[in-house]
Amino acid sequence: MDFALLLVVAVAITGLIWLLDLIWWRPARRARLTASTEAGTTEGIDPAAREKALKDPWPVDYARSFFPVLLVVLLLRSFLVEPFQIPSGSMRPTLEVGDFILVNKFAYGLRLPVTNTKVVELGEPERGDVMVFRFPEDPSVNFIKRVIGLPGDHIRYEDKQLYVNGEPVPKRLLEAGPPGEPDELLLEEQLGEVAHDIYNNPRDPGPQVRELVVPEGHYFAMGDNRDHSNDSRYWGFVPEENVVGKAFAVWMHWDGGLPSFTDVRGIH
Repeated sequence: MDFALLLVVAVAITGLIWLLDLIWWRPARRARLTASTEAGTTEGIDPAAREKALKDPWPVDYARSFFPVLLVVLLLRSFLVEPFQIPSGSMRPTLEVGDFILVNKFAYGLRLPVTNTKVVELGEPERGDVMVFRFPEDPSVNFIKRVIGLPGDHIRYEDKQLYVNGEPVPKRLLEAGPPGEPDELLLEEQLGEVAHDIYNNPRDPGPQVRELVVPEGHYFAMGDNRDHSNDSRYWGFVPEENVVGKAFAVWMHWDGGLPSFTDVRGIH
């Protein structure tokens, strides 16, 4: 279900009903009441009856009530901040399943809802950003991964080591077999100016990526859970027109029990 499309349709319908009432329907109701009064058919009409005659029909009443709320939600969600829930473990340990995140919608430029067409240039994704985008193979599905390669970058991934433009990306071991993950290595990776944690499984050879060049207008993205992530190593590059925004905060965690607000944090 495309929530953005439903929201746009709801705003259009409620706004149109409200507008039609302001321009035609309400003046027509008042004109009919005035004509009846002047003809003497409503002589002695009590205030309650007059109020009832002037009362908005229920569709107009609902439209007038919901239109401003829906419009504000549409503007906030389309151009400022949009919430998402993390459905998989591909970004662990940075993001856990059940984390509710906030995504900055203007960090990479303002885009129209539904079509995702960029109308205002404000910035571009940077190496190390945690980015939400529309899955190239199914744009109705949103993915979240870390930006590894920018347009023109040379990317290689061999034997668990990431190379960007011929240089190995620095990483250091933090813990072998961290709690709950006995088969994983917890490492800190330094991707440009961004230091972040990743998981590697030494028993899983994983995909090997021979050196490739990121095309113009595209990005190479990988999950922090390197051996459990469906990312650019498997399906290719992220087109610029699929970019949704930059994830910047976790505001709630909910895994089916009671929602938790104790782990509110920024995303790096």
